[in-house]
Amino acid sequence: MKKMLLLFLLFSLVVSPIWAAEPPKLNGQWAGPLKVPGGELKLILTIVPLSNGSYYAALDAPQQRISRMPATATVKGLDVTVSIEQAGSRFVGKILKNGTTLQGTWSQPGLKAPLTLSRLEAPKPAAVAGKARLTPPYREEAVSFYNKEAQIRLAGTLTTPAGPGPFPAVVLLSDSGPHDRDVTEQDYRLFGSLADHLTRRGIAVLRFDDRGVGQSQGSHFNTTTADVVSDAQAALVFLRTRRLLDTRYLGLLGHGEGANVALMAAAEPTPAAPAFVVALAPYGVPGRDIIRRQQLEIMRLIGSNPAQVKAALNLNQEMIRIIRQTPNDNQARGKVAALLRFHNTDLDPHMARARAVQLTSPWSRYFLDFDPLRTLSAVKCPILLLGGTDDLQVATSQNLPPLKKGLKNSAARALRLPGVNHWFQPPMKAWPVVNGDPQPVFSPKALDEIREWVFRKTERPQPAPTTGEQPKKQLVKGNSSGGGGKVSR
Repeated sequence: MKKMLLLFLLFSLVVSPIWAAEPPKLNGQWAGPLKVPGGELKLILTIVPLSNGSYYAALDAPQQRISRMPATATVKGLDVTVSIEQAGSRFVGKILKNGTTLQGTWSQPGLKAPLTLSRLEAPKPAAVAGKARLTPPYREEAVSFYNKEAQIRLAGTLTTPAGPGPFPAVVLLSDSGPHDRDVTEQDYRLFGSLADHLTRRGIAVLRFDDRGVGQSQGSHFNTTTADVVSDAQAALVFLRTRRLLDTRYLGLLGHGEGANVALMAAAEPTPAAPAFVVALAPYGVPGRDIIRRQQLEIMRLIGSNPAQVKAALNLNQEMIRIIRQTPNDNQARGKVAALLRFHNTDLDPHMARARAVQLTSPWSRYFLDFDPLRTLSAVKCPILLLGGTDDLQVATSQNLPPLKKGLKNSAARALRLPGVNHWFQPPMKAWPVVNGDPQPVFSPKALDEIREWVFRKTERPQPAPTTGEQPKKQLVKGNSSGGGGKVSR
């Protein structure tokens, strides 16, 4: 069938940068209601320019639990086209009112409707849940550190608990795709929330902008999962220079791809090896298997029929075969673009080429053959594997068991948190309501598990006595206070 109403491309919810034929004219997030039979769906488009001239684009549809679905965007003058091939959808419109409004038509299988998207205000660092940000009860410092291997400087924020220390510390490593140091997604700051919680309770935290994002140098488009290992190692080397930190207890805490980066860093016998690792939603199977599972989940969400599922999976399999068997990028891109247009005659040639460039990027090629189990036997430090049962991007049932088995030389603990999604948010009914709107939060149970596990593997300063007695011991080993209860394994 040359024309598929539902065309699902290679990477479902896995995020990777998009190459633009022209310099991006848009930067930010636009949201608006799409009228569908029986109601409305809120759609959110994100476009983020990167330092090397490429950009990242994504779609969010919260009501359908779709998050950061990759999109291909082109801008020519005041014309904008955003193609979300995984959902067989496209937005074609005009840039109006100095970029504050995108107005046009949304098309998807069985639906074509007008759509107006309005620019969302950028989150204000000083605002938390609608209130002015108070001075936190800990030290907060803008820092930078140098990665000698990559010859780039990375910028971030170091938060250190109040008191004399020394404190255990963690470096936060983000999921795939370009992220700022807080991992800001609309009103949610995954790493900002995590860093605040841990630092208030005695754990120092370093979080930093990804390569080519914010104040960090480097190119995100040309970076593979393996490359980011040196960023993690450089961050640990930097923490060893800070006098308030306990150099015996410097760990890595990664999310998604960042979790696998942390595990890879732990497998290398270097002075920069972490003392412990917390892996949130880590991959436990090869990248191409992750892609297949993610695509099935997306197709299930939008109600694809069996024939559409089979056709899309066959297309994916053929594209993967072409990319893996054609090392020359130009040849691979030509074959992939031709294959895409063969299956969808309405696909613009420039869009097909842009998608082919994305699928043959260094990150994409590495991810297709990435085996997360390859180096696990070399890991010796304690590991916490944590995932949510509502994670549609990295299914815990598929990924945690092989990781737990592969960490045979490490004290590894694997936990599945009921109701928690890929972004470690609890069900929406558990979110706090501020000014009538639910506000996304980091799962309290996940915070408890992370914090108490880290304290069991490290030492935390004993609070100073409030009376005249002398403390018996300055540091307490394994001082745990509950940890949020039992969860299913």
